[in-house]
Amino acid sequence: MIEERFDAIVVGAGMAGNAAALSMARQGMKVLQLERGEYPGSKNVQGAILYADMMEKLIPEFREEAPLERHLVEQRFWMMDDRSHVGMHYRSDDFNEERPNRYTIIRAQFDKWFSSKVREAGATVLCETTVTELVRDERERIVGVRTDRRDGEIHADVVVLAEGVNGLLGTRAGLRARPTPDNVALAVKEMHFLPRETIEARFNLKGEEGVVIEAAGTISRGMTGMGFIYANKECISLGIGCLVADFQRTGQTPYGLLDQFKRHPSVLPLLAGSEVKEYSAHLIPEGGYKSIPQLYGEGWVVVGDAAQLNNAVHREGSNLAMTSGRIAAEAIGLVKSRGEPMTATNLSLYKKMLDESFVIKDLKKYKDLPPLMHTHSQNFFLTYPQLISRAMQNFVRVDGTPKVEKEKATLKSFVKARSWMGLFGDACRFARAWR
Repeated sequence: MIEERFDAIVVGAGMAGNAAALSMARQGMKVLQLERGEYPGSKNVQGAILYADMMEKLIPEFREEAPLERHLVEQRFWMMDDRSHVGMHYRSDDFNEERPNRYTIIRAQFDKWFSSKVREAGATVLCETTVTELVRDERERIVGVRTDRRDGEIHADVVVLAEGVNGLLGTRAGLRARPTPDNVALAVKEMHFLPRETIEARFNLKGEEGVVIEAAGTISRGMTGMGFIYANKECISLGIGCLVADFQRTGQTPYGLLDQFKRHPSVLPLLAGSEVKEYSAHLIPEGGYKSIPQLYGEGWVVVGDAAQLNNAVHREGSNLAMTSGRIAAEAIGLVKSRGEPMTATNLSLYKKMLDESFVIKDLKKYKDLPPLMHTHSQNFFLTYPQLISRAMQNFVRVDGTPKVEKEKATLKSFVKARSWMGLFGDACRFARAWR
């Protein structure tokens, strides 16, 4: 056993773990962070979106130092069938501001930089170290961790679990249930490399401007899922994800969906001539508010993806992860400053503070949407995209057919596919879930 004792041990060096370790180290705590990868971010090759407001609360000067790709000036939404997409987008020069609101990043590069700030703050970071189990005392309180290193038992006042959605520590210890297949999505991603000027021409960008495209429809073959495209400086991040339960039910493969998505007529021209250098798969929590586990206990708290903190509706994960890590650190700091032990009663402050933040308020607002999308996935991800595509083609195609007949044909197609009762029911269910 390592004799040295720490104020806190953080398991994981992703967004949530780094935020927690950094915040506690800056409060003067003795912090040990453990990461199983070769370096923080080594197992995270995909592109992602960084939300500046949450990052500023941790590192106000991050824009001058962090490896950022592009700041986002445009958001596109595509509803797709097999040969077309119906889209809406928002673009504003307001986002070419001095302190932009959102950025695309490459997680492997960003997480490594983020971890360097954790070290600078005074935390000890050990990589290539796997935590095999949590250590309990005679009263069943968590008092540390056991690792795969020699003399690998390490003690601390509190353990912060930032191990990701598929982390086994918490589930093996009985602190939370293993996520069910209908609460977790499997996303597969590719990095397509192109010259910078080619990317800017294809996406109508200049300088450091960026764009993100989010897509839903027949690309998920009736399963609950979405595709995405991020324009980076010299590469395009492209991916698609669906619920694990849907993959099990349908027998579809993630790589098969990705291949179909990138060959879609709306996507293929954006990737033409690119070189694929990276491919990855990643589990994402999708259960929302109703799937959040117990967040604290005797000597432990859980943050980020491990706590199912992901806003699937707005595709926001990193901001919730960073915020939960920071709030957990602040709560732990307050308990320590009062000279009190890290009991479940005292650590309940973390949940109280999280409940008062946008994290829980946003997830609570959309608490009924994930189950609605799952139970009615055939309608929302297959039937309606096909109907809307045909309606738009009917609207724009000029072939001598009177407009009134076109409108009647469009309405008839909707009623035939869903019935009046079905259309009304879908609208009411969606409105209730959204509000």
